[in-house]
Amino acid sequence: SSETRSPGSRTLPPKGPPKMHPFEDFLFRSYRDDRGLVPLSEILKDFKGGNGEFRIPTKPGTSRINLGLHDLDRLLSGLSEANLIALAARPSLGKSTLALNIARHVAGNGTSVGIISLEMSREQLILRMLSSQAEIDSRGLALGVYRREEEQQLTDAIGILSGLPLFVDDAPLQTIEEVCSKADSLYQEQSLGLLIVDYLQLLKGGSNQENRVQDMSDASRSLKILSRNLNIPVLAILQLSGATQYRAIHPPQLSDLRDSGSIEQDADVVAFIHREDVVFTEEEWEQNFPDRKYPRNIAEIIVAKHRNGPLSTLRLFFRDQVSRFENFAAQGAA
Repeated sequence: SSETRSPGSRTLPPKGPPKMHPFEDFLFRSYRDDRGLVPLSEILKDFKGGNGEFRIPTKPGTSRINLGLHDLDRLLSGLSEANLIALAARPSLGKSTLALNIARHVAGNGTSVGIISLEMSREQLILRMLSSQAEIDSRGLALGVYRREEEQQLTDAIGILSGLPLFVDDAPLQTIEEVCSKADSLYQEQSLGLLIVDYLQLLKGGSNQENRVQDMSDASRSLKILSRNLNIPVLAILQLSGATQYRAIHPPQLSDLRDSGSIEQDADVVAFIHREDVVFTEEEWEQNFPDRKYPRNIAEIIVAKHRNGPLSTLRLFFRDQVSRFENFAAQGAA
């Protein structure tokens, strides 16, 4: 018999734990740790070395990953295993370039790096890496325009990059399930040490719902679970809306991530790239800040969230022509 309900009444949801996202359920079942509740005294034993001295316990073969950018390395103490790092900026400020610079340096030190490129093709990525490695103008290189004497530089750069443990997947339409599955396979085959996803908003939604914010939350949560399961850092690139440039205060802030799901909560580190020379022309800068030098090619890295360390803003020198970020002090700047 049908149940009679009074007007305006509603059916209450069934009691019980909230339903887990299907892929989270897969990750949970695949990597479940059944150690349960462990006495603190047992955990503290891991902090003692063979001679009784204090040590920080780590899983075999893991260590912090150096980025090759001194100030950023000092601030973050390198990239920690099992951390999710979000790098966000408005379009055309150098997000992908910085990620590729990091990938090149990390792979150059012998650590396998996986790059999931949802925006650029592998040919575009390689051209940027060749430009950076050979120090040849990236725009000319993309057009096949370069000097005869630069051919040897390109040949040398190809030789160097060919020997790196760098793996690229440029399939444009991927779900978070596919990304995590590929990362897991690469981890099993090549001891993956760093995963880069560029960029998060281009991931295909895993459900039939037209809810991008929920899709982004599922993606960031799955990447965080993946980083813990594989014990590797995951660098997720995000693109901010261009609307941030119309604020009275131009530098991006955590509230700009409100349309990016739960990345602010899930990430261990949130960093933004900000460049005043993109916001202001030189003439506009002189009108607004007559007593300050125009910050040409200066990029600010704003660390707005750091779960295990301080917040700060530091500067890098951005050589846009050769797709490279460099230490600011190396340019003789104060």
